[in-house]
Amino acid sequence: MTIKRLGDATHIADAVIHGDVVYLAGAVAEEPVSSSVYEQTKNILQQIDTLLAQAGSDKTKLLRTQIFLADISTFAEMNKAWGEWVPKGQAPARATVEAKLADPQWKVEIVVTAAR
Repeated sequence: MTIKRLGDATHIADAVIHGDVVYLAGAVAEEPVSSSVYEQTKNILQQIDTLLAQAGSDKTKLLRTQIFLADISTFAEMNKAWGEWVPKGQAPARATVEAKLADPQWKVEIVVTAAR
């Protein structure tokens, strides 16, 4: 079975496709300066839509999601954007935790696994 990588895989691939499973790298906001958790989450979810499409998948095929919040007290704000995005009745298995992210401007990081 072949492995396909999307993006510049010098240090990290944006996505890895193995068989009928798509593994996305952790995505963070492209313009995090002064963005709210809600805005950062919406931006990340747009990136996920794009990567899933490139991999031959979409958000209706999500299997598992990990969400990292710099401050767990912003859970409701993130979850509002998530709820607007995820198709009703098709939510994946999900874990949401508080974590220190690599850049203090990032408030949210999301990792997704999906079927093709």
